[in-house]
Amino acid sequence: MQPLAERMRPKKWDEIIGQQHLVGQNGILTKFIQQNFLPSIILWGQPGVGKTTIALLLAQSLNRTLYSLSAINSGVKEVREVLEKAEKNLFTQQKSPILFIDEIHRFNKSQQDALLGAVEKGVITLIGATTENPSFEIVPALLSRMQVLTLTPLNKDEMQLLLDKAINDDKYLKQKKIKLKETEALMSFSGGDARKLLNALESVVQHSDDPVEITNELVHKVLQKTILYDKNAEQHYDVISAFIKSVRGSDIDAALYWLAVMLKGGEDPLFIARRLIILAAEDIGLANPNALLLANACFDAVHKIGMPEARIILSEVTIYLAQSPKSNSAYLSIDNALEFIEKNGIQPVPLHLRNAPTKLMKELNYGLGYKYPHDYPNHIVEQNYLPEKLIGIKFFDPSVNDKINKK
Repeated sequence: MQPLAERMRPKKWDEIIGQQHLVGQNGILTKFIQQNFLPSIILWGQPGVGKTTIALLLAQSLNRTLYSLSAINSGVKEVREVLEKAEKNLFTQQKSPILFIDEIHRFNKSQQDALLGAVEKGVITLIGATTENPSFEIVPALLSRMQVLTLTPLNKDEMQLLLDKAINDDKYLKQKKIKLKETEALMSFSGGDARKLLNALESVVQHSDDPVEITNELVHKVLQKTILYDKNAEQHYDVISAFIKSVRGSDIDAALYWLAVMLKGGEDPLFIARRLIILAAEDIGLANPNALLLANACFDAVHKIGMPEARIILSEVTIYLAQSPKSNSAYLSIDNALEFIEKNGIQPVPLHLRNAPTKLMKELNYGLGYKYPHDYPNHIVEQNYLPEKLIGIKFFDPSVNDKINKK
Protein backbone atom coordinates (compact mmCIF):
# COMPACT_ATOMS: atom_id res chain seq x y z
CA MET A 1 0.00 0.00 0.00
CA GLN A 2 1.26 3.48 -0.84
CA PRO A 3 2.14 5.81 2.06
CA LEU A 4 -0.59 8.25 3.07
CA ALA A 5 1.41 11.20 1.75
CA GLU A 6 1.45 9.65 -1.71
CA ARG A 7 -2.22 8.68 -1.58
CA MET A 8 -3.10 12.27 -0.69
CA ARG A 9 -1.01 13.85 -3.45
CA PRO A 10 -3.30 16.31 -5.29
CA LYS A 11 -4.60 15.12 -8.64
CA LYS A 12 -5.84 18.52 -9.84
CA TRP A 13 -4.43 22.05 -9.70
CA ASP A 14 -7.18 23.40 -7.44
CA GLU A 15 -6.58 20.60 -4.91
CA ILE A 16 -3.15 21.94 -3.92
CA ILE A 17 -3.02 23.09 -0.30
CA GLY A 18 -0.66 25.96 0.43
CA GLN A 19 1.50 28.09 -1.91
CA GLN A 20 -1.44 30.32 -2.82
CA HIS A 21 0.96 33.03 -3.98
CA LEU A 22 1.91 30.61 -6.76
CA VAL A 23 -1.11 28.35 -7.33
CA GLY A 24 -4.03 30.47 -6.10
CA GLN A 25 -6.44 32.31 -8.35
CA ASN A 26 -3.98 35.18 -8.83
CA GLY A 27 -0.82 33.09 -8.44
CA ILE A 28 1.95 33.43 -11.01
CA LEU A 29 1.84 29.73 -11.97
CA THR A 30 -1.93 29.85 -12.37
CA LYS A 31 -1.43 32.79 -14.74
CA PHE A 32 1.11 30.77 -16.73
CA ILE A 33 -1.41 27.95 -17.11
CA GLN A 34 -4.12 30.39 -18.25
CA GLN A 35 -1.71 31.81 -20.83
CA ASN A 36 -0.57 28.33 -21.91
CA PHE A 37 2.99 29.48 -21.27
CA LEU A 38 5.74 28.30 -18.93
CA PRO A 39 9.34 29.57 -18.63
CA SER A 40 12.05 27.45 -17.06
CA ILE A 41 11.74 27.75 -13.28
CA ILE A 42 13.41 26.80 -10.01
CA LEU A 43 11.08 25.75 -7.19
CA TRP A 44 12.94 26.55 -3.97
CA GLY A 45 11.64 25.45 -0.59
CA GLN A 46 11.98 23.01 2.28
CA PRO A 47 10.86 19.37 1.85
CA GLY A 48 7.17 18.60 1.80
CA VAL A 49 5.85 21.94 0.54
CA GLY A 50 4.68 20.75 -2.87
CA LYS A 51 7.58 21.16 -5.31
CA THR A 52 7.14 17.78 -7.01
CA THR A 53 3.34 18.01 -6.99
CA ILE A 54 3.41 21.44 -8.62
CA ALA A 55 5.79 20.21 -11.33
CA LEU A 56 3.59 17.20 -12.13
CA LEU A 57 0.39 19.23 -12.25
CA LEU A 58 1.98 21.96 -14.35
CA ALA A 59 2.80 19.38 -17.01
CA GLN A 60 -0.71 17.93 -16.74
CA SER A 61 -2.44 21.32 -16.89
CA LEU A 62 -0.36 22.49 -19.86
CA ASN A 63 -0.70 19.14 -21.64
CA ARG A 64 3.06 18.81 -21.94
CA THR A 65 5.19 15.67 -22.08
CA LEU A 66 7.00 15.28 -18.76
CA TYR A 67 10.43 13.75 -18.19
CA SER A 68 11.58 13.31 -14.59
CA LEU A 69 15.06 12.82 -13.19
CA SER A 70 16.44 12.73 -9.67
CA ALA A 71 19.82 14.37 -9.24
CA ILE A 72 20.67 11.74 -6.62
CA ASN A 73 20.91 8.88 -9.11
CA SER A 74 21.22 10.61 -12.50
CA GLY A 75 24.30 11.87 -14.28
CA VAL A 76 25.26 13.55 -17.55
CA LYS A 77 24.47 10.36 -19.47
CA GLU A 78 20.87 10.27 -18.24
CA VAL A 79 20.43 13.99 -18.89
CA ARG A 80 21.68 13.67 -22.48
CA GLU A 81 19.40 10.70 -23.13
CA VAL A 82 16.38 12.72 -22.01
CA LEU A 83 17.46 15.72 -24.07
CA GLU A 84 17.78 13.55 -27.18
CA LYS A 85 14.24 12.23 -26.66
CA ALA A 86 12.95 15.74 -26.09
CA GLU A 87 14.59 17.03 -29.27
CA LYS A 88 13.01 14.24 -31.33
CA ASN A 89 9.58 14.86 -29.81
CA LEU A 90 9.87 18.57 -30.55
CA PHE A 91 9.18 17.83 -34.23
CA THR A 92 5.73 16.43 -33.41
CA GLN A 93 4.78 18.89 -30.65
CA GLN A 94 4.14 22.61 -30.69
CA LYS A 95 5.35 23.12 -27.11
CA SER A 96 8.63 21.92 -25.62
CA PRO A 97 8.39 19.04 -23.13
CA ILE A 98 9.05 19.64 -19.44
CA LEU A 99 12.13 18.17 -17.76
CA PHE A 100 11.70 18.00 -13.99
CA ILE A 101 14.88 17.50 -11.98
CA ASP A 102 14.40 16.86 -8.28
CA GLU A 103 17.19 18.06 -5.96
CA ILE A 104 18.87 19.85 -8.85
CA HIS A 105 21.38 21.37 -6.39
CA ARG A 106 23.06 17.96 -6.24
CA PHE A 107 24.09 18.26 -9.91
CA ASN A 108 27.68 19.42 -10.32
CA LYS A 109 28.76 22.13 -12.75
CA SER A 110 29.26 19.81 -15.74
CA GLN A 111 25.84 18.22 -15.21
CA GLN A 112 24.17 21.62 -14.99
CA ASP A 113 26.10 22.88 -18.02
CA ALA A 114 24.70 19.94 -20.01
CA LEU A 115 21.24 21.47 -19.54
CA LEU A 116 22.19 24.98 -20.61
CA GLY A 117 22.06 24.57 -24.38
CA ALA A 118 18.72 22.76 -24.31
CA VAL A 119 17.16 25.50 -22.16
CA GLU A 120 18.55 28.24 -24.43
CA LYS A 121 17.24 26.56 -27.61
CA GLY A 122 13.86 25.74 -26.08
CA VAL A 123 14.37 22.00 -26.49
CA ILE A 124 12.99 21.58 -22.97
CA THR A 125 11.32 23.68 -20.33
CA LEU A 126 13.30 22.98 -17.19
CA ILE A 127 11.75 22.76 -13.74
CA GLY A 128 14.31 22.27 -10.98
CA ALA A 129 13.38 21.55 -7.37
CA THR A 130 15.82 22.42 -4.61
CA THR A 131 15.98 22.81 -0.84
CA GLU A 132 19.17 24.86 -1.13
CA ASN A 133 19.63 28.52 -2.03
CA PRO A 134 19.80 28.56 -5.86
CA SER A 135 22.23 31.51 -5.78
CA PHE A 136 24.82 29.20 -4.23
CA GLU A 137 23.98 25.89 -5.87
CA ILE A 138 22.94 26.65 -9.47
CA VAL A 139 25.57 27.80 -11.96
CA PRO A 140 25.03 31.48 -12.89
CA ALA A 141 24.60 30.84 -16.64
CA LEU A 142 21.73 28.41 -16.00
CA LEU A 143 20.22 30.40 -13.15
CA SER A 144 20.05 33.55 -15.30
CA ARG A 145 17.77 31.71 -17.73
CA MET A 146 15.32 30.55 -15.05
CA GLN A 147 12.82 32.18 -12.73
CA VAL A 148 13.23 31.34 -9.04
CA LEU A 149 9.93 30.77 -7.20
CA THR A 150 10.04 30.40 -3.42
CA LEU A 151 7.71 27.95 -1.67
CA THR A 152 6.84 28.48 1.99
CA PRO A 153 6.07 25.98 4.78
CA LEU A 154 2.38 25.27 5.34
CA ASN A 155 0.79 27.44 7.99
CA LYS A 156 -1.42 26.20 10.84
CA ASP A 157 -4.70 26.56 8.94
CA GLU A 158 -3.29 24.76 5.89
CA MET A 159 -1.98 21.90 8.04
CA GLN A 160 -5.36 21.60 9.75
CA LEU A 161 -7.07 21.46 6.36
CA LEU A 162 -4.68 18.74 5.24
CA LEU A 163 -5.29 16.65 8.37
CA ASP A 164 -9.08 16.94 8.03
CA LYS A 165 -8.92 16.08 4.35
CA ALA A 166 -6.79 12.99 5.00
CA ILE A 167 -9.07 11.70 7.75
CA ASN A 168 -12.25 12.29 5.75
CA ASP A 169 -11.12 11.45 2.21
CA ASP A 170 -8.46 8.75 2.39
CA LYS A 171 -10.08 5.40 1.68
CA TYR A 172 -8.23 3.68 4.53
CA LEU A 173 -8.34 6.36 7.23
CA LYS A 174 -12.02 7.11 6.75
CA GLN A 175 -12.79 3.49 7.66
CA LYS A 176 -11.37 4.14 11.11
CA LYS A 177 -12.84 6.15 13.94
CA ILE A 178 -10.33 8.97 14.29
CA LYS A 179 -10.79 11.99 16.52
CA LEU A 180 -8.31 14.88 16.38
CA LYS A 181 -8.49 16.01 19.98
CA GLU A 182 -5.13 17.83 19.93
CA THR A 183 -2.97 18.75 16.94
CA GLU A 184 -0.14 20.86 18.39
CA ALA A 185 2.34 17.97 18.52
CA LEU A 186 1.61 16.87 14.95
CA MET A 187 2.04 20.39 13.65
CA SER A 188 5.14 21.06 15.71
CA PHE A 189 6.74 17.86 14.51
CA SER A 190 5.99 18.56 10.84
CA GLY A 191 7.27 22.16 10.81
CA GLY A 192 5.06 23.01 7.82
CA ASP A 193 6.14 19.90 5.88
CA ALA A 194 3.01 18.27 4.42
CA ARG A 195 4.66 14.90 3.80
CA LYS A 196 6.06 14.81 7.32
CA LEU A 197 2.65 15.72 8.75
CA LEU A 198 0.83 12.96 6.86
CA ASN A 199 3.52 10.36 7.64
CA ALA A 200 3.22 11.23 11.32
CA LEU A 201 -0.59 10.98 11.22
CA GLU A 202 -0.41 7.60 9.49
CA SER A 203 2.17 6.31 11.96
CA VAL A 204 0.07 7.36 14.97
CA VAL A 205 -3.04 5.70 13.50
CA GLN A 206 -1.19 2.49 12.64
CA HIS A 207 0.20 2.19 16.17
CA SER A 208 -3.12 2.84 17.93
CA ASP A 209 -6.22 0.78 18.49
CA ASP A 210 -9.53 1.80 16.97
CA PRO A 211 -11.12 4.20 17.88
CA VAL A 212 -8.13 6.56 17.71
CA GLU A 213 -8.16 9.70 19.82
CA ILE A 214 -5.14 11.73 18.76
CA THR A 215 -3.58 13.73 21.60
CA ASN A 216 -0.22 15.43 21.96
CA GLU A 217 0.86 12.76 24.44
CA LEU A 218 -0.03 9.95 22.01
CA VAL A 219 1.83 11.64 19.16
CA HIS A 220 5.01 12.05 21.23
CA LYS A 221 4.79 8.47 22.47
CA VAL A 222 4.41 6.94 19.01
CA LEU A 223 6.82 9.13 17.08
CA GLN A 224 9.66 8.63 19.55
CA LYS A 225 9.52 4.94 18.70
CA THR A 226 8.93 5.07 14.96
CA ILE A 227 10.57 8.14 13.42
CA LEU A 228 14.16 7.73 12.23
CA TYR A 229 16.40 10.04 10.24
CA ASP A 230 15.41 10.04 6.57
CA LYS A 231 18.17 10.64 4.07
CA ASN A 232 15.53 12.15 1.78
CA ALA A 233 15.27 15.07 4.21
CA GLU A 234 12.36 14.14 6.51
CA GLN A 235 14.49 15.28 9.48
CA HIS A 236 17.01 17.14 7.39
CA TYR A 237 16.47 20.51 9.06
CA ASP A 238 15.84 19.34 12.61
CA VAL A 239 19.05 17.33 12.85
CA ILE A 240 21.32 19.84 11.14
CA SER A 241 19.93 22.44 13.55
CA ALA A 242 20.79 20.22 16.54
CA PHE A 243 24.25 19.60 15.07
CA ILE A 244 25.03 23.30 14.53
CA LYS A 245 23.73 24.28 17.97
CA SER A 246 25.84 21.55 19.60
CA VAL A 247 29.01 22.80 17.89
CA ARG A 248 28.10 26.40 18.76
CA GLY A 249 27.58 25.30 22.35
CA SER A 250 31.02 23.59 22.42
CA ASP A 251 29.51 20.17 23.20
CA ILE A 252 31.79 17.83 21.26
CA ASP A 253 29.97 14.60 22.10
CA ALA A 254 26.55 15.96 21.14
CA ALA A 255 27.97 17.34 17.90
CA LEU A 256 29.50 13.95 17.04
CA TYR A 257 26.21 12.21 17.85
CA TRP A 258 24.20 14.38 15.45
CA LEU A 259 26.96 14.09 12.85
CA ALA A 260 26.72 10.31 13.12
CA VAL A 261 22.91 10.46 12.81
CA MET A 262 23.22 12.36 9.54
CA LEU A 263 25.96 10.15 8.13
CA LYS A 264 24.11 6.97 9.13
CA GLY A 265 20.99 8.30 7.43
CA GLY A 266 22.85 8.95 4.18
CA GLU A 267 22.97 12.75 4.37
CA ASP A 268 25.02 14.46 1.67
CA PRO A 269 28.44 15.06 3.33
CA LEU A 270 28.91 18.23 1.28
CA PHE A 271 25.74 19.65 2.82
CA ILE A 272 27.29 19.12 6.27
CA ALA A 273 30.61 20.61 5.15
CA ARG A 274 28.87 23.72 3.79
CA ARG A 275 27.15 24.24 7.13
CA LEU A 276 30.49 23.96 8.93
CA ILE A 277 31.87 26.78 6.75
CA ILE A 278 28.92 29.00 7.67
CA LEU A 279 29.30 28.13 11.35
CA ALA A 280 33.03 28.88 11.30
CA ALA A 281 32.31 32.42 10.06
CA GLU A 282 29.14 33.09 12.05
CA ASP A 283 29.86 31.54 15.45
CA ILE A 284 33.67 31.36 15.71
CA GLY A 285 34.69 34.22 13.47
CA LEU A 286 37.48 36.45 14.75
CA ALA A 287 37.95 34.41 17.92
CA ASN A 288 39.79 31.89 15.72
CA PRO A 289 40.12 33.02 12.07
CA ASN A 290 41.84 29.72 11.23
CA ALA A 291 38.50 27.95 11.78
CA LEU A 292 37.15 29.31 8.49
CA LEU A 293 40.28 28.17 6.64
CA LEU A 294 39.99 24.68 8.11
CA ALA A 295 36.24 24.46 7.39
CA ASN A 296 36.84 25.50 3.78
CA ALA A 297 39.63 22.93 3.48
CA CYS A 298 37.21 20.37 4.91
CA PHE A 299 34.70 21.09 2.12
CA ASP A 300 37.39 20.68 -0.56
CA ALA A 301 38.68 17.47 1.01
CA VAL A 302 35.21 15.94 1.38
CA HIS A 303 34.48 16.82 -2.25
CA LYS A 304 37.69 15.10 -3.39
CA ILE A 305 37.56 12.06 -1.10
CA GLY A 306 33.87 11.18 -0.70
CA MET A 307 32.42 8.66 1.69
CA PRO A 308 33.20 6.63 3.72
CA GLU A 309 36.57 8.33 4.41
CA ALA A 310 34.96 11.79 4.39
CA ARG A 311 33.47 10.94 7.79
CA ILE A 312 36.96 11.26 9.32
CA ILE A 313 37.49 14.73 7.87
CA LEU A 314 34.05 15.88 9.02
CA SER A 315 34.71 14.47 12.49
CA GLU A 316 38.08 16.22 12.79
CA VAL A 317 36.69 19.61 11.79
CA THR A 318 33.56 19.20 13.92
CA ILE A 319 35.73 18.55 16.99
CA TYR A 320 38.04 21.46 16.13
CA LEU A 321 35.16 23.91 15.70
CA ALA A 322 33.41 22.71 18.86
CA GLN A 323 36.62 23.26 20.85
CA SER A 324 37.31 26.70 19.35
CA PRO A 325 36.57 29.92 21.23
CA LYS A 326 33.39 31.53 19.94
CA SER A 327 32.58 35.01 18.65
CA ASN A 328 29.73 36.29 16.51
CA SER A 329 31.06 39.85 16.24
CA ALA A 330 31.65 39.66 12.46
CA TYR A 331 28.10 38.37 11.93
CA LEU A 332 26.54 41.07 14.14
CA SER A 333 28.70 43.85 12.69
CA ILE A 334 27.72 43.42 9.05
CA ASP A 335 24.06 43.07 10.07
CA ASN A 336 24.36 46.31 12.06
CA ALA A 337 25.70 48.09 8.99
CA LEU A 338 23.03 46.64 6.70
CA GLU A 339 20.27 47.56 9.14
CA PHE A 340 21.61 51.12 9.42
CA ILE A 341 21.59 51.54 5.63
CA GLU A 342 18.09 50.06 5.42
CA LYS A 343 16.82 52.70 7.87
CA ASN A 344 18.94 55.70 6.81
CA GLY A 345 19.83 55.18 3.18
CA ILE A 346 23.28 55.46 1.57
CA GLN A 347 25.49 58.53 1.97
CA PRO A 348 27.71 59.77 -0.90
CA VAL A 349 31.38 58.83 -0.94
CA PRO A 350 33.58 61.69 0.41
CA LEU A 351 35.49 63.47 -2.35
CA HIS A 352 38.93 62.58 -0.99
CA LEU A 353 38.09 58.85 -1.16
CA ARG A 354 36.84 58.93 -4.74
CA ASN A 355 38.83 57.62 -7.68
CA ALA A 356 39.95 60.21 -10.24
CA PRO A 357 40.85 58.44 -13.50
CA THR A 358 39.94 61.41 -15.74
CA LYS A 359 40.97 65.08 -15.94
CA LEU A 360 37.41 66.24 -15.33
CA MET A 361 37.20 64.24 -12.11
CA LYS A 362 40.45 65.76 -10.89
CA GLU A 363 39.10 69.23 -11.68
CA LEU A 364 36.05 68.34 -9.56
CA ASN A 365 38.45 67.59 -6.65
CA TYR A 366 37.96 63.83 -6.76
CA GLY A 367 40.72 62.31 -4.61
CA LEU A 368 41.92 65.71 -3.38
CA GLY A 369 43.37 65.53 0.12
CA TYR A 370 43.60 61.74 0.29
CA LYS A 371 46.46 60.55 2.52
CA TYR A 372 48.19 57.41 1.27
CA PRO A 373 48.75 55.29 4.43
CA HIS A 374 51.98 53.71 3.15
CA ASP A 375 53.63 57.14 3.13
CA TYR A 376 53.28 57.42 6.91
CA PRO A 377 54.94 55.72 9.90
CA ASN A 378 53.65 52.20 10.52
CA HIS A 379 51.59 52.59 7.30
CA ILE A 380 48.77 54.21 9.26
CA VAL A 381 47.42 57.75 9.07
CA GLU A 382 44.45 59.42 10.70
CA GLN A 383 41.80 60.53 8.20
CA ASN A 384 38.05 60.21 7.76
CA TYR A 385 36.90 57.16 5.82
CA LEU A 386 33.18 57.54 6.51
CA PRO A 387 30.75 60.10 5.07
CA GLU A 388 30.85 63.30 7.15
CA LYS A 389 27.43 62.71 8.69
CA LEU A 390 28.50 59.28 9.93
CA ILE A 391 31.84 60.16 11.51
CA GLY A 392 32.11 58.45 14.88
CA ILE A 393 29.50 55.77 14.21
CA LYS A 394 30.42 52.22 15.28
CA PHE A 395 29.14 49.01 13.68
CA PHE A 396 31.81 46.66 15.03
CA ASP A 397 31.76 45.69 18.71
CA PRO A 398 34.63 43.27 19.37
CA SER A 399 34.01 40.19 21.44
CA VAL A 400 36.33 39.43 24.35
CA ASN A 401 37.42 36.36 22.36
CA ASP A 402 38.34 38.21 19.16
CA LYS A 403 42.00 37.76 18.18
CA ILE A 404 42.39 41.25 16.66
CA ASN A 405 43.78 44.65 17.51
CA LYS A 406 40.87 46.17 19.44
CA LYS A 407 42.20 49.74 19.28
